[in-house]
Amino acid sequence: MDISIKLLIIMIAVLLTGLSAGLCFTWTNAVTPGIGRLDNVSYLQAFQAMNRAIINPTFMVVFFGAFIAQLVSVILWKNASSTIILLLIAATLLYFFGLVIVTIFGNVPLNELLDQTNIANASAEELQQLRNQFEVRWNRFHFIRTITSTLSFGSLLIALIHIAKYQTNS
Repeated sequence: MDISIKLLIIMIAVLLTGLSAGLCFTWTNAVTPGIGRLDNVSYLQAFQAMNRAIINPTFMVVFFGAFIAQLVSVILWKNASSTIILLLIAATLLYFFGLVIVTIFGNVPLNELLDQTNIANASAEELQQLRNQFEVRWNRFHFIRTITSTLSFGSLLIALIHIAKYQTNS
């Protein structure tokens, strides 16, 4: 296969993974601490609004596109040095299990629980109970996503360095 196609695919993987890691980092360091300071009604309403807004075509392309581009990169670079292939596999596994799977089976069910709640009609006690059930667990899952997406991004960057060396020596 033409080297330019292989490089293009891995660059797409790096870009999309970097965007995902940046989104996770921003939520961990600014969004969740910021809204965490709000009262229960404001917190739950803000989270509902953000969860509804984030499900859009751009997010879906970045979120799933990163994994697809990583997977394709593993296939395209399978004959590269063991260091390169191991870094690409590590990046793909970190992203898949730490971001995709944790999101689908950890954060999304909590988002759906929150989305099904009519906050305007809930009592103060119900709002506190919902926030207690949601906030700590969601943040814990999200921290996993932040760490693993960042490690995935870093692994891809290191793989690129090795690819540059590999190409120079070929």
